[in-house]
Order: sequence, then structure tokens, then C-alpha cells
Amino acid sequence: MDHTIQKTPEREAFYRAIDGENLSALWNVMGDLITATPKSPCRPHLWRFDSIRAYMMDAGKLITAKEAERRVLVLENPGLRGQSKITTSLYAGVQLVMPGEVAPAHRHSQSALRFILEGRGAHTAVDGERTVMEPGDFVITPSMTWHDHGNETSDPIFWLDGLDIPLVQFFDASFAEGLDEDQQKVTRPSGDSFARHGHNLLPVDLKRSSQTSPVFNYPYSRTREALENAKKGSEWDACHGLKLRYTNPVTGQFAMPTVGTFVQLLPKGFKSSRYRSTDATVFAPIEGRGRSRIGDQIFEWGPRDIFVVPSWHWVTHEADEEAVLFSFSDRPVQQKLDLFREDRGNV
Repeated sequence: MDHTIQKTPEREAFYRAIDGENLSALWNVMGDLITATPKSPCRPHLWRFDSIRAYMMDAGKLITAKEAERRVLVLENPGLRGQSKITTSLYAGVQLVMPGEVAPAHRHSQSALRFILEGRGAHTAVDGERTVMEPGDFVITPSMTWHDHGNETSDPIFWLDGLDIPLVQFFDASFAEGLDEDQQKVTRPSGDSFARHGHNLLPVDLKRSSQTSPVFNYPYSRTREALENAKKGSEWDACHGLKLRYTNPVTGQFAMPTVGTFVQLLPKGFKSSRYRSTDATVFAPIEGRGRSRIGDQIFEWGPRDIFVVPSWHWVTHEADEEAVLFSFSDRPVQQKLDLFREDRGNV
């Protein structure tokens, strides 16, 4: 589809004339609109948690969680600076709640995930239920549900936030509001959602309009157990090692309608085959050390580091020791729209 349009004085005059009517010629821009392969300003990048942690502790002395509403450092993709995006469709940041602090209750159209990086015993309250958070836990805040965070321990807690903010912005569908109180009233016992929905048993007459999982905390202890059980089958994928996706127990679909979440185990010494897909993906190792080659760049990673693989970039992973990687992308949206494509190095 790539072809050059010749310029003539008559054509240039025509373009100036239609510009005054807010019109433009498709033949001049078609190559930029419909590309042969994905073209994105999103770049591969890795953020070191140790550096983020040091800056966040400085921020903890500069501003309270209540004043900031959310004390977060946004992970800005170097190709998308100033847009609060880690990929073209997703937002990511690292949040800190200091001992004794509360991040006030609010709700918004955007769906959010929390992946706990450091700290034990702090809590998130979602829609009237509190859950205590541990490293490696994957916690969901569904669209338009009240949520607040509190830390009654003696240590700071850090987690990775992932939200569909750019998607919601694209559709001009953002709504948000705060609660009169810093913390919502707890109306359900801790663990209630998991007890009701997390054991492959559901109420026979359950009716839910939300596409988000009713389980909002996927504890790392159970995730790790699932990976260990799956290891026994020795069904290792050449590109992914052993990779699982978090699911909604009601539908069997992704746990969130706009954000796909995954966890994968790479055995010691594993070297993956190359892989690429249209869903730009954010990775957060929780165990182990290794490296990933993204295009022609190599990124060395360890626990709690964060890196991004842009759309349609070749990636390979290598594990120096057994490693577990959490990741998220916009794959559910792409699959629903019949846009998702992957390449396992066979082309």
C-alpha cells in the first residue's frame, strides 16, 4: 500500500482549498493510517524497583497519601512522555502507602489492578470488603467500585498499579467521584468474595451485570501453588515456559474486561523461543533473575523490576534461576475486536 503521491501546484492549491472546510485528502495520509505492520511510539524499557523505591520514600516525606489522594510515581514510556502511558492503551505506576496512612476512598470508570511488590499486612477495601495484601497478590478494583487503601503495619507497602486510563480516555467515558469519608464502611467480612466465588462453585441463580471477576484478590500463595502443580505435567511452552492467565470464575474469561493478567514460571536455565504479539505487555518479575531481549535490546531484571514489551516486538526470556513473572496487557479488548495477532517465530 506504500506509494508516493506526486506534488503539483494544482494539487497543492486544491489541498489548501479543502483545508478551509476541515477536509483532507485520504490519499495523502493513508500510509500513516493503515500500516503494513503495527507502528507505535511505545518503546522497550525497564524500571529498576530499587530506584523507584528510593524516590518514593523521598515522596513519602514530601506529601501525604491523603493530600496526594494517591501517592504514585507514573511509569512513563520513554516514547510517550507527558501522556501518563506505559503503552498506548494502558497506564502503570508504583504506589506507596506509609505506616498509619489511608489513601482516601474514591471510585471511577477506569478499572485497576494492584500487584503487590513489597510489604505485608496493609489492606485495600473494595465495595465494602477489605483484603489484606501480601507480595505477589493480584488485586482488582472494578469499574465504579468504591476503594480505599490503609496501612496499619509498621512498614511501608508498595504495589504496581495498572489501569485502562488511556482506553477510557479514548472513548471519552471517564467519571469519578470521592467519598465523604476517607474510608468506606466495611459491610462484608474479609475473604467473603473468595469464599463465595473462588472454589469453582457458584450460586445457582447468580446474576451479575459486571464483566469483572467477583474475586478481587488472587493471593500469590494460591498462584504459586497452581504453578507448582502445573509443573508436574512438564508441559513447557517454548515461548512462555509455563504461563497461566487469571480468570473470572463466573465466565471463564479474563479476570478484567479490558486488561488481561498473566503469570508465568521460567525454570532455571530456560531460554525461550522468540515471540511477538499485538498486545504491548508490562512485566513484573516477583521471583528470580534473568534477562529479556526485546528487539535488539537486552534488559537484565530481578524481583520487583518492571519492563515493557511494545506491540509486535520480538521478545525472548532467559532465566538464571527459577523465575516467576506477572504481566498485563490489553489482550481482552483486542480479542473481542478480532484484532489480536501473535507470531511464535515461524514467520
